[in-house]
Amino acid sequence: MTDLLPISLPTLGLAGCFIDGAWHTPGSTLEVENPCRREVIAEVGRGGAVEIDLAVAAARRALPAWRSLPASQRGALLSELGRRLTEHHEEVARLLAAETGNTIRTQSRGETSGAASVLSYFGGVAVEQKGEVLPFGSDLFSYSTREPIGVVGSIIPWNSPLQLGCGKIAMALSTGNTLVLKPAEDAPLAILRLTELAADLFPPGVFNVVTGVGAGAGAALAAHPNVDKLSFTGSSEVGFGIARNAAERMAHATLELGGKSPCIVFPDAATEDRLDTTAQRIINAMRFARQGQSCTAGSRLFVHEDVWEPVMAKVVEIAEAMVVGDALDERTDMGAIINAKRYDAVRTYIGQAEEAGAEFLTGATPLPVGDAPSFQPVPTILAGVDNDWRINREEVFGPVMVAIPWTNEAEVIAMANDTHYGLAAYIFSHDVDTVMRISRALEAGWIWINEGGGQIPGMSYGGIKQSGMGREYSIEGALEAYTTRKSVTMRLGT
Repeated sequence: MTDLLPISLPTLGLAGCFIDGAWHTPGSTLEVENPCRREVIAEVGRGGAVEIDLAVAAARRALPAWRSLPASQRGALLSELGRRLTEHHEEVARLLAAETGNTIRTQSRGETSGAASVLSYFGGVAVEQKGEVLPFGSDLFSYSTREPIGVVGSIIPWNSPLQLGCGKIAMALSTGNTLVLKPAEDAPLAILRLTELAADLFPPGVFNVVTGVGAGAGAALAAHPNVDKLSFTGSSEVGFGIARNAAERMAHATLELGGKSPCIVFPDAATEDRLDTTAQRIINAMRFARQGQSCTAGSRLFVHEDVWEPVMAKVVEIAEAMVVGDALDERTDMGAIINAKRYDAVRTYIGQAEEAGAEFLTGATPLPVGDAPSFQPVPTILAGVDNDWRINREEVFGPVMVAIPWTNEAEVIAMANDTHYGLAAYIFSHDVDTVMRISRALEAGWIWINEGGGQIPGMSYGGIKQSGMGREYSIEGALEAYTTRKSVTMRLGT
């Protein structure tokens, strides 16, 4: 391993909890494991209900002064944090790769840059927290303002912790809320390093971090009576519990949950001059470079029968050429599943499909956990699977794509929409009428055309059905999700 990139761990951040402007060390710790090497790389403080109470109280105390601060000043602080993250880009990216298993070259550097961009974006648009004046006549002056909701509790997952964490930090703080952030227990290190960079920026209590497990710190934050809004990204099962907690006290909630995203390929996207590009973007949409660990992964591939053979041959060729290895190796295209539990779940999905007769276009059922030197399945593409099979209905969250041929447009739309998820979708066609028609018909909150990319700051991002509620990542989404509208009407004259 000596030829691999080195990492620098947080220093003060290993305390695990940043509360009221100071580092706080709980009485117990969490181990953080490198999933590519199956070895512990750090221990961080493990907060719980006590630390959540302290953090929420600090956020409540800080709220009046922070919400009164001019939006331009709040934005300037976020922009400065983005600048600091950019200055420490390589260091943070290596840390991110080590803890998540997301490769340094294909994923972690890009995520670090994207996280800095999110901070800079919201730093710039913070001043757009505007209201309206209503035309009720010359004797009535009526206007509305956007007011911060209050104390926000945010819980982020391990698959893209820095990008998602910066998004929630930026949206909450730019709109005048104060924040308690609970990082993922499997991947807290990049967030703790970011917190070190932010430690002297915000007034005490404005930005608080508590690291712990979901059943401890996460549950305490979700149920806390003094948290006015919950923002959660993660599994649908946990999201349902977050929604129940919010409903019991009428707290606001934004939930970005799971997905089982369709990717539909039309014949005109697979002409000789377009085939290579389309196939690569299908691979990108599947998020193979992130081991398929993305709620937006285009894991259900529907290819028109007329171009099935060339498209699938090229997609398989690209998938098989991907180098699976250590996330800190510059040669690696795809890293590791985050932990043993998730690796075993992915293995179970593939094994059940194999037993049911699925055809492996590439890939194989992974080794059992006890025999695997790392949590690294290879890119796997299955055919001979019906749309109602378990592997095509449930979120595998691994590098597994199921491919189905189609001939009838109405039928492929029905298959694409035949899911309780509704987060993302991908359409490959260069016919404008087709693109517009299919975009309207698909039940998804976020759609890419002829591209397999990720979120760009300014996009309103979120899902429908059981993929969640609310929109984030844009100023419009932040205003909808992190502020309330106050209406004021004044009688003029006598």
